[in-house]
Amino acid sequence: MNDIEHIKSKILEIRGQRVMLDCDLAELYGVETSQLKRAVRRNIERFEGDDFMMDIPHDELLRCQIGTSSWGGSRYGAFAFTELGVAMLSSVLHSPIAIAINRNIMRAFVEFRKMVNLIKMDSIVSKDDLQALRQEINEYIDDILHDQNEINELTEAHLEVIDQTLIELQQNNRSPRRPIIGFNVSKEN
Repeated sequence: MNDIEHIKSKILEIRGQRVMLDCDLAELYGVETSQLKRAVRRNIERFEGDDFMMDIPHDELLRCQIGTSSWGGSRYGAFAFTELGVAMLSSVLHSPIAIAINRNIMRAFVEFRKMVNLIKMDSIVSKDDLQALRQEINEYIDDILHDQNEINELTEAHLEVIDQTLIELQQNNRSPRRPIIGFNVSKEN
C-alpha cells in the first residue's frame, strides 16, 4: 500500500465530516499522541471551530468503535482534525517529517474529494482533466504550505533577534563591581 493509500485508510467520517484522529496523525508524524495534543493545546486559537478540529469525547469514540486500549476502550477523548485542521498542524509541528507527511495527507484529502465529486457527477470526466485538476490543486496546496513555512521562519528569526537584544540589554545593564567597603587589613608591625 503506498503512502497516500495508507493515509486514505486513516480518514474517517465523524459528524458528517472527513477527519483524521490525533493518534493516527501522531503515528504518521512519528511523535507521541500526547506531544501532538500538547502542541495543539499551546496553539488552540489556530484550531477554533469544528471546521478545523473537533474534540471527540470518550463515549462517542466507543460508539464509533474507534481507538481501543488494552482494557477494551479509549481512556481519553480524541482530537479529530478536518482537512483545514491538518493543514494548520504544519504551522504547529515544525519538523521536516511533519511537512512531508502533511503534503501527503493533503493529497489524500484531495483524492477523497475528487472521488466524491466523480460519484456525484452525471457525466464522466476525462482522465486528463482530472490529472490537470490534481496538479492545480497540488500546486495550490504547496504554495499555501510554502507561505506558512516562510511565515514560521520569519517569526523564528524575529524571536532570535529579540532574544539577542535582551541578552545585550542585560549585559549593558550590569554595573561594574564596586570595591568592597570595609577595613583594609595590611600587615604592618
